[in-house]
Amino acid sequence: MSEKKFRTERDSMGELQVPDDALWAAQTQRAVENFPISGIALPRQFIAALGLVKWAAAGANSELGLLTPDKASAIQKVAMAVVEGKYDAHFPIDVFQTGSGTSSNMNANEVLAKLATEELGSEVHPNDDVNMSQSSNDVIPTCIHVSSALLIHEKLLPALAHLSKTLKQKADATRDIVKTGRTHLMDAMPITVGQELDGWRSQIDHAIERLNETMKRLTGLAQGGTAVGTGINAHPKFGAKVAVLLREYTKVDFKQADSLFEALSTQDTAVEASGQLRVLAVSLMKIANDLRWMNSGPLAGIGEIELQALQPGSSIMPGKINPVIPEAVAMVAAQVIGNDATIAVAGQSGNFQLNVMLPVVALNLLQSIEILSNASIALADDAIAGFSINQENLDKALDRNPMLVTALNPVIGYEKGAQIAKKAYAEGRAVKDVAREMTDLSDEELDRLLNPSALTEGGIQH
Repeated sequence: MSEKKFRTERDSMGELQVPDDALWAAQTQRAVENFPISGIALPRQFIAALGLVKWAAAGANSELGLLTPDKASAIQKVAMAVVEGKYDAHFPIDVFQTGSGTSSNMNANEVLAKLATEELGSEVHPNDDVNMSQSSNDVIPTCIHVSSALLIHEKLLPALAHLSKTLKQKADATRDIVKTGRTHLMDAMPITVGQELDGWRSQIDHAIERLNETMKRLTGLAQGGTAVGTGINAHPKFGAKVAVLLREYTKVDFKQADSLFEALSTQDTAVEASGQLRVLAVSLMKIANDLRWMNSGPLAGIGEIELQALQPGSSIMPGKINPVIPEAVAMVAAQVIGNDATIAVAGQSGNFQLNVMLPVVALNLLQSIEILSNASIALADDAIAGFSINQENLDKALDRNPMLVTALNPVIGYEKGAQIAKKAYAEGRAVKDVAREMTDLSDEELDRLLNPSALTEGGIQH
C-alpha cells in the first residue's frame, strides 16, 4: 500500500499539512481535524446551494465592476460543477462545526479557488476573489434558504400534489362504500370510505397551502448583509443582484430579505418552515395509523381494507404480511418531529447579530423536506392507490353497529335508544331487529330511519 502524500498549505495561523489530492486548503483541513464528531457532512442540497450562491456572487461582482470578467467566468464555471455534484467528496467537514458555518463557507472558497486557478491559469484567491462582498454570516443563512426553498419547490410540493391527487381519485372510487365510523376507537355513526379519504386529502391540501405561504419568506435572502447586517465591504447593490441571478437561474422568486439584520441574527423563517413540516408529519402520521388500523387482521383485527402485499412480514411466521409503507411513513413523521425540536432549539441560539447553530438547522431542515417528499410518494403509490376493500367485513360491522340507534333519537328519545343499543350489543343482534321488538315503528319506518347510506349524508328527515 502506497503512503499517502501531503502538501504544505498556509493560512493566517500558519502552515498545515493537507492531503495532496484534496482540493481544499488549510482552513478546511483545520476544520476536518477539529471536528471529528459525527462523520455526517452537510447535505448534497446544501453543497449545491453553496455552489449556486458562489456562482451568483461572482456574476454580481463582475456586473458591478469589482471582479475581472476572466476570474468571474472561471469561478462561475467551476461553481456550476459543484452545483452538479462533481466535487462532493471535497466537502468533508462535519455538520457539527463552528456554529456560523464559516468552515463550510471557507471549504467552498478554497475548493473553488483551486479549481478556478487551474481553469484560468493564474491565481484566484479564496477570500479576495471567491468570497468577495461576502461573509460566512450571510452566505450560510442564504444557503439554508436557497437549498430548502429549492427542495420544497422541486420535490416536496410536487410529491404532496401527487399524494393529494391519489387521495382524491381513491376517495371518488370509494364514495359510495359505507363503513362504521369510529370515535375514541369505538363504533360511531356511519361514514363512507370516500368521506374518510377526503378528510386525508384536505390535510394534505392544507399542508401545501401552509408551505406556499412560508415560501414567501423562505425566498428572502441574507446575501449582502455581510458580517453584521450593515453590508460592510459589499457593494450596496450586491445582495439584490445575487438574488436576481438566482431567481433567473432557478425560476424561484428569490429576493433580498426585507431586513438583513433579521436575516443574519435569526433563523425564524427556518423555524417557521420546520413548523409547517411538523404539521405535515403529524398529518401523515394520522393517515398512516388509520391505514394500519383499517388493514389490521386479517382475522382478529378490523380488516376493512387490504393493503398491497409488498414483502414477507416475518422471519418466523410464514405468510404474514405487514403494513410496511404506513410503518415507514410513521417513522418518517417521528423523525421530522424530532428534527423540528432540534431546529427550535437552534433557532433560539441567535445572540445579537448572528445565530450560531446554522449547520444543524440546515441538516435537519433539509432532511425533513427530503424524507417527507419520499414518504409522500411511497404512501400514494404503494399504500393509497392499491388498497382493496373488504366489503364483507364492512357490512358485518355496519349491520351490528349499535350506534345506528342514534338516528332514532328524534323519534323514540335518547333513553329508549340507549336501551336498544345495549340490548343489541349484549345479544349480538342488529339494531333494527331489536328496535322492531322494543318500539312501535314499522319495518318501513325502521328501514328508512336506519339506512346507513342515508346517514352518511346528514341523516333522515323525520
